Parts: sequence; C-alpha cells; structure tokens
Amino acid sequence: MEITATLVKALRDRTGLGMMECKNALVESEGDVDKAIEILRKKGVAKAEKKADRSANEGVILSYIHPGNRLGVLIEVNCETDFVAVTDAFMNFVKDIAMHIAATNPLAIRREDIDPAVLEKEKEIYRAQVRAQKKPENIVERIVEGKVDKFYQENCLLEQPFVKDPQSTVKDYQTATIAKIGENINIARFVRFQLGENL
Repeated sequence: MEITATLVKALRDRTGLGMMECKNALVESEGDVDKAIEILRKKGVAKAEKKADRSANEGVILSYIHPGNRLGVLIEVNCETDFVAVTDAFMNFVKDIAMHIAATNPLAIRREDIDPAVLEKEKEIYRAQVRAQKKPENIVERIVEGKVDKFYQENCLLEQPFVKDPQSTVKDYQTATIAKIGENINIARFVRFQLGENL
C-alpha cells in the first residue's frame, strides 16, 4: 500500500507525533493506521522508559474547579525544562489528569503510595468475604491477592482507566505524552477537595 502524505497527516493528527515517526510506523504496518498507532505506542513506551531516570524539576501547579464550584483539584506535575512546562501538550496533560482525579477520586498515585493500614484493612475485609462464601482455606489468600490487585487498579491514579479513553490507563496516557514531548513527566502530588466532605 502506498503511504500518502494524507495518511501520514491523519496519523500525526491522531497521535501528535512527528511526520517521520508516523511515516515509518505506517510503512511498518503496511498502511494500517490502527496497527501504526499500536507500533507508535510500543515505541513510545520504550522512549518513556529511557527518559524515566531523567530528573524532572520543572513543571506546574494547577487548580481545576469542576463546574458548579463544589469540587476541585490541586495538582503538581513535573517535567525536565521550563520550556516544556508552558507547552500546550504538557498543559493539556496536566488539565486532563486534574479532571480525571476530580472524576475518579484516587487514593494515591502509585501502589507504594497507598497507606499500609488502609491496605491491611481491605485485606481483612476481603478475607472475611471469601470465608463467608465457604471457599477452601487453601485458596483464600490467592482470591484475596486478586481482590487487592483490583483495589490497586481502582484506587491508584496511574492504574485507573483514563476517563477520556477508558481503553488506556492514566499510565498509558502519561507514556504517550512523554513520547510526544520528549521529556520525562512525573505526577508529583495532588489534593482533591469536595464541598462538605469532612464536616
């Protein structure tokens, strides 16, 4: 199949990546745009892993107030340079993540950030549920571990399905953005406020 400029532009519009990267992915996928996107995502993961060790000391603190003024998020996201911190691609990423946090209310950014006391309490609840179902004792812990894994996926920001694209996780979106802007990105911290929440 011939790789036309229109096809390359269509892929570039969907991914935000460079013309040559898009053309090469289309050549590799023999003109199949969906396969080309998959190829680019895989390469994006490789690029993101190479950048993961680089220091991210710049960035922004952004506030997001949900329509109705009853819910808000304050978030810090870091990148490597102040130049990238003001780009549309980076700012759109930060806004999207703040909106995602408002919608999903994660407990932490990653698994290791979950309070061990919260995790232990969840495990106790899961064990009680499994035993109440009269499951054999030798499989109780395996079932509990499966439930804990699901708990992480629901409550750790990077593992949650991204609200704008539920087929991808927040981590996938972060990886794609790192590949797009060419710098490491780190979601440093966030706070979510809801009116009357702690009264």
